[in-house]
Amino acid sequence: MSVQSETITPQAPAADPLVADEALRPAFFDWLCRMGDNTVVLGHRISEWCGHGPVLEEDIALANTALDLIGHTQMWLGLAGEVEGRGRSADDLAFLRDAYRFRNAKLVELPNGDMAVTLMREFLFDAWHFEMLTALTRSASARVAEIAAKALKEVSYHLERSSDLVVRLGDGSAESHARMQEALDRLWSYAGELFTADATDDAMAAAGIAPSLADLLAQWQRTVDEVLEEATLRKPEGRFDVHQGGKQGRHTEHLGYILAEMQFLQRAYPGASW
Repeated sequence: MSVQSETITPQAPAADPLVADEALRPAFFDWLCRMGDNTVVLGHRISEWCGHGPVLEEDIALANTALDLIGHTQMWLGLAGEVEGRGRSADDLAFLRDAYRFRNAKLVELPNGDMAVTLMREFLFDAWHFEMLTALTRSASARVAEIAAKALKEVSYHLERSSDLVVRLGDGSAESHARMQEALDRLWSYAGELFTADATDDAMAAAGIAPSLADLLAQWQRTVDEVLEEATLRKPEGRFDVHQGGKQGRHTEHLGYILAEMQFLQRAYPGASW
């Protein structure tokens, strides 16, 4: 039996006048970098589990999640390069910017810790990511809506998986419950940065490109509350927006170590390709 491969004709990018809007360019570029930097940094963090997962199934699932996020980065930073208009590619933006130029939230750059920290961090981010991408499918920017629709399919699974594991471990043994509660207590004060708006977020909301972050918060809180209740975990009482600044380029020391590893090859051999 012969198998014929299907010929796939690449589709041209959707027409989008907002990509060429000079007035929007600085804020649009910065916002796209935030989306892409969140996914590349978290993707790199999660990839550190490859070959070290506690069971084979989780090892593979974490590797696939990391690959999904890095694939999203290619789309977000690729569009950022187009908006910027300086000829920089997604690779240039990922591998040739210094830490203070990165715009990811601090939550995603924190060390993996144990599986409790890794999964709780992923869940808190996934719950935000799902709501953000859902809203972005209705973006006034056709290119943004297109990327969001593609990424949402994978992020829907990410949220389903991380929610399930938070419940299973939170409502599991005394040991797993204690570790998940400790992870939640440690990470909670970082989660709020995802919802803290600044001038860039306001400009994107005003242009209809991105939603108001305040509009995402209520559904995120409902999702988090439902999962934590089922997991028998106590939501911390303190503020969840204590740690901020990552979106403006003020990071923890951990990002520098991530970039030193992630960017080494491109920095050592500029322009190398294979």
